Amino acid sequence: MTRTIADMSNGVRCMVMRGGSSKGAYFLASDLPADPAERDDLLRRIMGSPDARQIDGIGGAHPLTSKVAIVGPCTDDRADVEYLFLQVGVDTDQVSDRQNCGNLLAGVGPFAVERGLHEQLGTVPNCSLRILMLNTDTVATATFAVDDGAPVYEGATAISGVPGTASAIELDFGELGGGSCGTMLPTGNAVDVINGIECTLVDNGMPVVVMRASDLGITGTEAPNELEADDSLRSSLEAIRLAAGPMMNLGDVADTTVPKLTMVSPPTGDGHISTRTFIPHRCHEAIGVLGAVSVATAALLPGSPANEVLVPPTRATVRLEHPTGFFDATVEVAPSNDGSIDVQRAGIVRTARKLMDGTAFPRATHTEET
Repeated sequence: MTRTIADMSNGVRCMVMRGGSSKGAYFLASDLPADPAERDDLLRRIMGSPDARQIDGIGGAHPLTSKVAIVGPCTDDRADVEYLFLQVGVDTDQVSDRQNCGNLLAGVGPFAVERGLHEQLGTVPNCSLRILMLNTDTVATATFAVDDGAPVYEGATAISGVPGTASAIELDFGELGGGSCGTMLPTGNAVDVINGIECTLVDNGMPVVVMRASDLGITGTEAPNELEADDSLRSSLEAIRLAAGPMMNLGDVADTTVPKLTMVSPPTGDGHISTRTFIPHRCHEAIGVLGAVSVATAALLPGSPANEVLVPPTRATVRLEHPTGFFDATVEVAPSNDGSIDVQRAGIVRTARKLMDGTAFPRATHTEET
């Protein structure tokens, strides 16, 4: 049974977790109001939005740390639990369900076990949990270590953008293609030209516009703060994004967080391709999980802008370089009859860690500006 706003005076049970290279607040669906408008209002007040510093909430003043995962039991035979991702605006009052988040997905399995949604008894060394991602009605399987019925967070796996190591969480995806746009290539093309720029409009887990960095007048090796300070670049990217929205069956995207925008260039290290991604108005310090899967898919499309700068991998794993390291995305493909590709499997490895478990206290509905 879900709660109402009137029930929230004593706070809301909440777990803060690092999922992949993001951080967010995890809630049981039953601990939040059932009405989406009431729920979103409550989450804004918990996270401290809208405010650039989120000083009066638990948000981290950046899109990568202003995220929410809502988890509950699943009545669909395809999965064990269901997961709704919400992106909470930092300095805006927007709460968006228009995308998945593969980073927070990494924490869903451990959180479900922590909350008793999926019991692992005895000395079972690994838990495999099927997760229905409600944002796109697709299923992922998370496999992670447990010990005596509790998630194991310590381990030897390192991921770029996160200090130290932690226990590996394997994420395998089923039918990701077109979860948001209807089909993996919503225009049916490997290349579309928008405002004179060759683009691949792809949705294999996340709607992304993929372009050559050189076509935008950059090398693709710049630091995120340098790219964010380039007003001309940001203006060009936003114009492309707004034009791409209807082409990707997303409609008017002026007030949404999708599609993302990734500029690609030849690798500078031992990767297969270099990336710089806007999400959509801030430059990512790394690259999102499902965004990486989409970009890797675009890179494997013959004739695409990304394919032209790709150093072909010797196996199914594409290593994407990003500002703080690299991301390995396994994308198994086969040729299709139309000369494109069929994606047969996608998988990645992430880590997650429980940071805090307790009660979040939302600010009052009415506050005075200071």
